[in-house]
Amino acid sequence: MSFRLAACAEMLYGDLPLTQRVERIHEQGFEVELWDTRGRDIAALAATGAKFSSMSGYFGGSITDPDSAHEVLASAEKLIPVALELGIERMVVHSAELGEGGKAVRPVHRSTGEMWMTARTTLEHLAVLGEKHGVVFALENLNTVLDHAGIPLARAKDTLALVSAVNHPNVRMMLDLYHAQIGEGNLIELVRAAMPWVGEIQVADVPGRCEPGTGEINYRMIAAALREAGYQGVVGLEAQAVGGSGLEAGDAALTAFRAAF
Repeated sequence: MSFRLAACAEMLYGDLPLTQRVERIHEQGFEVELWDTRGRDIAALAATGAKFSSMSGYFGGSITDPDSAHEVLASAEKLIPVALELGIERMVVHSAELGEGGKAVRPVHRSTGEMWMTARTTLEHLAVLGEKHGVVFALENLNTVLDHAGIPLARAKDTLALVSAVNHPNVRMMLDLYHAQIGEGNLIELVRAAMPWVGEIQVADVPGRCEPGTGEINYRMIAAALREAGYQGVVGLEAQAVGGSGLEAGDAALTAFRAAF
């Protein structure tokens, strides 16, 4: 297998405390994705021995907003010590601040030239910060149709345009194929176009945001396209188990994910 597999501990095994979810995922040979690490027992997470692939890389502000972009940079710098303690490679950012349930804190439904330029400048500053500390900031695409209305510059084609414009090894794409399918489709061509700038790929099926094989996306074909493109990075399952939050359902979701990739 030419790439590594990870699973998001925030969405699987919901009946268990977070540390036990991490242990369960790790025991089955997967790397682990995390979301917001604030308020978490970082020492206990590190003690699991798991390899962590990504975590949230900011907790305030918007890279597109000239009045709050500095909050992105300041919060990212505060989170870097956690990433280093856990050995995390990628810190995930979005084009705007997400609130409860992934809703836009300050919804915007029309992008401007100033927003594009502010986003590019903010990402350039993140690149410098990432290079200084040895971490990569990964800009994730989101769908604005179902889950994240009011997030500007969120589509995969927008995040690709921004990351390729910055063109720095410490700023990459977190290419989320679940979101891309809902908002854009044509996933294999998207994978091919984005490949030079991808830091990590996230997957879930559509509809439902569950494991591969539960919806309309042909992930076996996408896996073949990734191998053909020479991808050797992480593919992360950011999905809930179709069978629920119990152990058997989580194990079945990971088995289906492994089979697809």
